Amino acid sequence: MAAEQVPATRVFAGVTIPDTPLITKALEFARIHLEDYAYNHIYRSLLLGFIISDKIPELKDRDREAHAIAALLHDLGWDYTGKLISKDRRFEVDGADAARDFLRREGVTAEWDKHRLQLVWDAIALHTIGSIVFYKEPEVQACAYGIWADFQGPDRVPNGLLTWEEYNKVIAELPRLELMKGLKGVMCNLCITKPDTTYDNTVGEWVERASSPKISWTLAIWTLYETSRHVVLHK
Repeated sequence: MAAEQVPATRVFAGVTIPDTPLITKALEFARIHLEDYAYNHIYRSLLLGFIISDKIPELKDRDREAHAIAALLHDLGWDYTGKLISKDRRFEVDGADAARDFLRREGVTAEWDKHRLQLVWDAIALHTIGSIVFYKEPEVQACAYGIWADFQGPDRVPNGLLTWEEYNKVIAELPRLELMKGLKGVMCNLCITKPDTTYDNTVGEWVERASSPKISWTLAIWTLYETSRHVVLHK
């Protein structure tokens, strides 16, 4: 579907989201490569991102299909099958590359030009870097809003853009399934299997945490997301 066209929609967990054949394929692709907790996380990130972004005037006219696909494929760098994992790139880059390859393979070439592909790649590659991602294009910002909201909850989203009622409806349909326990495993595994990709980002914090039993898991999680204090959010 071309960026300027309005995609068909469906309602899930009280949220109106785009419904295209390519989005269905993205969901199926994510299901193959992600464990249950990760699959629910990416799906919640899509829903929460639409709830929030549809309330921000500057983001309403975004490419909704690109936003949806970026959200659904943003954690392919956690692929438990190992097929999408490189030996020398950050997990965000692995995910971005896998999503771009998916779009080149499954998308209509005439509809997925260089710009649209780059939007999805950037949304995924930059989603953990709050000091950059919230200054990018609307599609990139919208994707990040949903991802961050899934970890932080409604109280960290300003101006009432996500209510607890909206959030709880999403959680009811897509339970968290010990997301943070799963995240711990992924981060520690990255530190062990490709440490050179972890030194310039928050994943690197896990090297010290994994080697020091005296440091609590709670502190590790706090450190991983402390950069969220510097996020610039739209009013």
